[in-house]
Amino acid sequence: MCQLLGMNCNAPTDVTFSFRGFAQRGGATDHHADGWGIAFFEGDSSTGSNGGDKGLRHFVDHLPACASPVAELIRRYPIKSRNVIAHIRKATQGRVALENCHPFVRELWGRYWVFAHNGDLKNFAPRLHGSFRPVGNTDSERAFCWIMQELAKSHADVPSVQELSLTLRELAGQIARHGTFNFLLSNGQALWAHASTSLVYVERRHPFAHATLSDEDVSVNFAEHTTSSDRVAVVVTAPLTTNEHWTAFAPGELKVFVDGALQQY
Repeated sequence: MCQLLGMNCNAPTDVTFSFRGFAQRGGATDHHADGWGIAFFEGDSSTGSNGGDKGLRHFVDHLPACASPVAELIRRYPIKSRNVIAHIRKATQGRVALENCHPFVRELWGRYWVFAHNGDLKNFAPRLHGSFRPVGNTDSERAFCWIMQELAKSHADVPSVQELSLTLRELAGQIARHGTFNFLLSNGQALWAHASTSLVYVERRHPFAHATLSDEDVSVNFAEHTTSSDRVAVVVTAPLTTNEHWTAFAPGELKVFVDGALQQY
């Protein structure tokens, strides 16, 4: 199946280290070679993190991540963001094509929403009667459109992260009845992550230490690139590093990260 990578931070952070190892799974160290994508939220840092960043950089390619010139650009260009979602595709539904590459993006309540899915949903054909319609032909994009539609029906305007989390738990459970539903979702304010089968996370904070990639012989000393107040949470399908403590999600669990920290909603 596909591979997911999400990052949530309390200050704009460079995702290059994590993405470098993650991209190798797109055809080099793993067989996920049917496309990839990444989305970065960005905005005016003076507004603070609570309001969330509204600007978005979005890159997708139908080529394998390990060989994509666009992926090489991301590996070399240190874009900094508080919320990042990346995806490496192993096609189960939908042909290998640009329109079927995750993450997918939609607008709701004047904000961009980004979604990526790992899994396979059977007999999932919800009625989409609003303004959210799939462009490609994947089960993943159908699920995203249905979530956006139901969020719009449930709330008149953008609710709090806590309220959104309660609604998303209910919606995720309904979709998960149709199969494997590991996903990442962000609107620039928070990172939501749901596991049916496999997701793990790590929270990095002071005192920062060395980390070594699992998929490439590369290490970094985070203490040289951070301040004592920085907090970074990374969510991924399988651990990216060999010497950090990664915590597994329980099946059916939805976790919410804000400002680089797990929230207890």
